[in-house]
Amino acid sequence: MDVFEAILRRRDVRNEFAGEVIDEDRLTRILRAAHSAPSVGNTQPWDFVVVQDPDTLARFAAHVGRCRDDFAASLPADRKDTFNPIVIEGIEASRTGVVVTYDPTRGGAHILGRHTVDETGHLSVALAIQNLWLAATAEAVGVGWVSFYHEDFLRDLVGVPEHVHVVAWLCVGPVTSLQTVPDLERFGWRDRRPLADAVHRERFANEDVGSDR
Repeated sequence: MDVFEAILRRRDVRNEFAGEVIDEDRLTRILRAAHSAPSVGNTQPWDFVVVQDPDTLARFAAHVGRCRDDFAASLPADRKDTFNPIVIEGIEASRTGVVVTYDPTRGGAHILGRHTVDETGHLSVALAIQNLWLAATAEAVGVGWVSFYHEDFLRDLVGVPEHVHVVAWLCVGPVTSLQTVPDLERFGWRDRRPLADAVHRERFANEDVGSDR
């Protein structure tokens, strides 16, 4: 699979996990791809906590379920009806979680490239996650990004130090298939914007900034 095919086939997986634990060879290749990402000042500010203990997975799944319910309760009726059928996590079905973190202290006080734009550190971690995701797609492994959680809960659950930021819990596991259309489009939550709406020439020009739809 070439990189363009992996980009087009990549999906945020929820329902398609096969219920098998990923083998160590594929997991290592995927993590190596993540660790090969570029980073600001070559700081490599990421760490990856691999979680496969069933009790830990169950505890996190229960926490995420409560956070999902809180979000659903905050929605207006029409959006709640759209959201309710959407599965937002595959924590236990994937059998493996990868907690991705960002250490802003790695590399010392003087980071080449972060002096005026501090968020380049977080963006470096995002590049590692994208590498992981594309490599997983090429390996017939699904990835699902879970974002319904409180950071303090997850920090305590997997022992992340206070100065390190939790960026993501990724569900990682073999899949039965990948959807051809992303879930949020299939369920009518939001369609993908046309490329022409996202590309600007010379100056930013877009009157639709901040639209809920």
